Amino acid sequence: MRILTVVAVVWMLIGAFATFQRGYFENSETNCASAGTIALTVLAGPLNYAGVNPKVEGCRLPQPSP
Repeated sequence: MRILTVVAVVWMLIGAFATFQRGYFENSETNCASAGTIALTVLAGPLNYAGVNPKVEGCRLPQPSP
């Protein structure tokens, strides 16, 4: 169990580092698509260095009913 936790934490740290390298934290634009792209990049972890480039586009939030 402990080794799985360590692997998961290292996986996420590598993903966070890839997000930092791509400059996603420097962008002042905050919306659903940019937050989704950051989350997907962190979750992809080391796969980012194997050519995976996850992006979220066209994010639509539900509107409240009148």
